[in-house]
Amino acid sequence: MNIGVPRYLIVGMAGVFSGYHLVLATYTLDIPRHMEPIFVAMALYAVATILSLLPWGPVRMPIWMAAFNFAIVIAITLLVANELDFSRPGGTGYASWYVAASGTLMTITSTRGRHTFAWLGIGFLVVHTVVGVGAVGPAGIFSLGIVGSASWVAVSHVLATALAKASKDAQRFSLAEREATDWQAAQEAHVHERQFRLGQTSAMALTMLRQIQDAGGALTDEQRAECTYLESAIRDEIRGRKLLNDAVRDEVMNARRRGATVTLLDEGGIDDLSDDELERVLNRLALAIAETEADKVIARTVPEGSDVAVTVVGLRSVASSESVALGQDSLEDDEVDLWLEIPRVPVTP
Repeated sequence: MNIGVPRYLIVGMAGVFSGYHLVLATYTLDIPRHMEPIFVAMALYAVATILSLLPWGPVRMPIWMAAFNFAIVIAITLLVANELDFSRPGGTGYASWYVAASGTLMTITSTRGRHTFAWLGIGFLVVHTVVGVGAVGPAGIFSLGIVGSASWVAVSHVLATALAKASKDAQRFSLAEREATDWQAAQEAHVHERQFRLGQTSAMALTMLRQIQDAGGALTDEQRAECTYLESAIRDEIRGRKLLNDAVRDEVMNARRRGATVTLLDEGGIDDLSDDELERVLNRLALAIAETEADKVIARTVPEGSDVAVTVVGLRSVASSESVALGQDSLEDDEVDLWLEIPRVPVTP
């Protein structure tokens, strides 16, 4: 729970306020019948207060400490109240310091998130005053200050609950803000990617579009073939993404012009590679495409977490023996001409 106030300042103020009750106990040592129980009660209260105000550890009090504080309230109440004469003229005065001390200890317990134990302590004070101190009776709830102690615990309970809710709301708002920021960044990235691809496509197609315009749409067979290659190249820019550099583009175009079918699929598996590593992988891919005589070449990225960055498969169409025997040369099978796995990290011999 972050309330914007340094913890040591809160602990210091609580320590001073708690110490004030020990001063009152010392000031009124002549009122109790015996002083020894009072000293024991003072020591127990001091130990419980110090443990509860230690400026380290979790803000929420451990359950054993809350139970210990509740036990201390019972102990100091019985120790001090049994030594006081509540029927004496003028009352007990500040000698009934145990009530305020118990209220302070329970307020600390409630502030640190253990509201049940705090209210149990206040409840014990009420029952003890009404039942155990016959000379005072129910009026002692007011005369001894139990109402004040209960009020402090109530205020602490309300504030702690409100602050906890405010903290949760702040965390939710912070999470929503981060999600909105991530969404905005993703949208901006998509827009940038679209603009980049559109610009690249326009640059690639502009020359051919002008030729089509100049020819009035009457293209030669060679120009029509170039349009087909250009369409495939534009498709590569969309599906191939990071699988392309100038070397790969040139070798893919050369392979298509000799009649091969080339497919590039980037599924995001190489997004984590550095520029140097990516350039090494793409140059090896370009070399593989240049060296193979396959009729079909498929290059695909491998998901992150694998030692392989890109797999390249080349297939060559060959007439099967059954087709040749039947005189059906048009029926063809594919055989693997190239199988290559390009590693993410260079392999040392």
